[in-house]
Amino acid sequence: MAKFVMIVQSDPLDGQDDVYNAWYDGTHIPELLQVPGITGARRLEATPIVIGEPGSKYITMYEIEADNPGTVMAEMGKRGADGRMSPSVGVDSSKAKIWIYADK
Repeated sequence: MAKFVMIVQSDPLDGQDDVYNAWYDGTHIPELLQVPGITGARRLEATPIVIGEPGSKYITMYEIEADNPGTVMAEMGKRGADGRMSPSVGVDSSKAKIWIYADK
């Protein structure tokens, strides 16, 4: 099995930081950790120290072990569609970005 890291950049809607963080930590991460292939998660908050254009306020790094990370993404989509994953709360979806990196 190969190892990957999925990086998710996201921001709360204006004034929704507490709602966003409660949902992310209490609902979203626990649900994603139930997806086969996702083995861990870690959230980080940006500091005011940047070089270049600042990114999103928060990033989450998910550890993935799978032959193909596309199967993990497909399972996430399936669980979102059938209700096994809760809809996002307080997230500014227009700013969310996801990248998947392979271990080198």
